[in-house]
Amino acid sequence: MASVTDVIPIGNYEAKYASQNPISRYLVNGFLRQLDAFVAKCEPTSIHEVGCGEGELIYRLAKTRANSIKGTDISDDVFAAARTELDPERFSFERKSIYDLSRDQDNAELVLCCEVLEHVDDPFRALASLHHLKAKKYIFSVPREPLWRIMNMVRLKYLNDFGNTPGHLNHWSQRGFRQLLEDRFEIIDLKAPLPWTMVLCRAK
Repeated sequence: MASVTDVIPIGNYEAKYASQNPISRYLVNGFLRQLDAFVAKCEPTSIHEVGCGEGELIYRLAKTRANSIKGTDISDDVFAAARTELDPERFSFERKSIYDLSRDQDNAELVLCCEVLEHVDDPFRALASLHHLKAKKYIFSVPREPLWRIMNMVRLKYLNDFGNTPGHLNHWSQRGFRQLLEDRFEIIDLKAPLPWTMVLCRAK
């Protein structure tokens, strides 16, 4: 899973899941509970997480009934441990850019793209690539702005960049992210686990 801060800890920037900060744990657990609820609602038999990072969410998805779970990321170094530890008959990992996804190779009933779109240099092209997969359902999440930056500044982080987490190239309010998706996706449900926007949708 790509970046978050340490109140909301970040993938390779700060240790998200290892944080013992009680506020951080509370926020991350809220995110994970909402993700679990959306995944359960979909009841997928196959899942593809785009931008899977170290595979933290894939370990969590192992509890679902999906018989095929795939993770892709731009660096295969990050998911090396998950590839070794998880059953290769059920789990697969591939180094691949979000821009290079193929409907033949990368489709699944449920596609996850969590904490990724804020990092890409062309979010419209990234969403077009995801839309092309024509999955039955999609789950997207991004940091909710300006709340994300405000929370960083309150904890005196990244003040020279007005609270922007390093590596975040794109910024959306809840309304703005919904509008971004609605061109290609039908919104099924939208939730706001603090301080994220999480959307369950299907391709139009």
